[in-house]
Amino acid sequence: MELYEKSAYELSGMLREKKCSAKEIAQSVFDRIDAVEDKTQAYITLTREIAMEQAGAVDEKLAKGEQLHPLAGIPMAVKDNICTKDVLTTCASKMLYNFVPPYDATVMEKLNACGTVMLGKTNLDEFAMGSSCERSYFKKTHNPRNLDYVPGGSSGGSAAAVAAGEAVIALGSDTGGSIRQPASYCGLVGLKPTYGSVSRYGLVAFGSSLDQIGPFARTVKDAAMLYQVLCGRDPRDATSSKRERPDFVAALDGNVKGLRIGIPVEYFGPGVDDVVKKAVFAAVDQLKAAGATVKEVSLPSTDYALSAYYIISSAEASSNLARFDGVKYGYRAPKFDGLIDMYERTRSEGFGDEVKRRIMLGTFVLSSGYYDAYYKRAKLLQHQIADEFAHCFEDCDLLITPTAPGTAFKLGENVDDPLKMYAADICTIGVNIAGLPGLSIPCAYTENNLPIGMQLIGPKFSEDLLLKVGDCFETIYGGFNTVAKI
Repeated sequence: MELYEKSAYELSGMLREKKCSAKEIAQSVFDRIDAVEDKTQAYITLTREIAMEQAGAVDEKLAKGEQLHPLAGIPMAVKDNICTKDVLTTCASKMLYNFVPPYDATVMEKLNACGTVMLGKTNLDEFAMGSSCERSYFKKTHNPRNLDYVPGGSSGGSAAAVAAGEAVIALGSDTGGSIRQPASYCGLVGLKPTYGSVSRYGLVAFGSSLDQIGPFARTVKDAAMLYQVLCGRDPRDATSSKRERPDFVAALDGNVKGLRIGIPVEYFGPGVDDVVKKAVFAAVDQLKAAGATVKEVSLPSTDYALSAYYIISSAEASSNLARFDGVKYGYRAPKFDGLIDMYERTRSEGFGDEVKRRIMLGTFVLSSGYYDAYYKRAKLLQHQIADEFAHCFEDCDLLITPTAPGTAFKLGENVDDPLKMYAADICTIGVNIAGLPGLSIPCAYTENNLPIGMQLIGPKFSEDLLLKVGDCFETIYGGFNTVAKI
């Protein structure tokens, strides 16, 4: 097995046992990138020099016998809407094609302090608005499990990189399913943390009340190792929570006896493919055989969650993206007649169709005469959805649903049908609306090698429980740590 195929946990042990060096690990991953990147198109920017310098620093510390963090020397990809000091951060948009941040996001400060090795910045749907990674200004990313299919979105580049062996772990962001859905499509572990558990400082905002940064990995243990670093209070983010963090890796004890699992009936309705339902129910049966109990529950407002999500997220996007005007940084139209014309031309030329669509929708629902009819009602529905989840957790420890209503679809299949594209998030958006944690793990593969994801949903700040159950199922399933054969 090549070094790029191993898990972060395995590589961490090998480094300490002097079985390999950090530079050798990084070189192995870059060799893999050179071999398959033209097929996957996972990266926008590669940072070879930075990565080898970081790996060399880890090797020097090892040679001196210094204590290292478990993630030191581990190659990592970063979604290109997370600010990285002196490294291009484009949000996959023409609007930010030349933007180089003068500072690091909080999550990057933490990871740099741990000694992780940044391989580069990954592709995404422009400004994280999309479900297939086809809405990037620069390129379309392909699913490494089957190159004719999408990797999911918006964090499709990060998911593809980890699935293809072009990274060992990766960062994504999740506003309505943008970590969990591509994790499902690419056969990975993807964690959307509780809102407020990870700092958003340095994350280019899409929907500020919904966005969260989280990990991609090929094993639950790797996801737990990465999340351990990411979470925690940040005084620069007023929404980040101050609370004690458990040891997420130590919580992976494989014991689910007495666990109460709820199955929301609304998540297994007519819009979900039969092959997905069958795979998730089979996985639940395996957890039941391991000692868990299962009962049906109901979340009656699920049918309205998609509408509420697109009203709230588009309203916030309309506000957040107002800052991109051609004055401060980024793209500016080359020809214009006065200030107002510069604004109009810059935003018309700099934003893609999907971003414009959501800005227009958000501006509409916030406008005079429509605010009460749309935005206010969506916010009331948000509270109702959160209350329904809370009611379920009175009798259940966690809920299990499909991560997506189907498997990955073909490139170009839904790109001209926004409603079909939006429906791909139907199983994930409720988690963001309620501010809950959600974990996607693979539970089966179809005949054409497309993964099926199972979603674990828990009460706020129950990531340790979700990771514990995911690790138990991973052991039952036989492990997920497989790199796609390309």
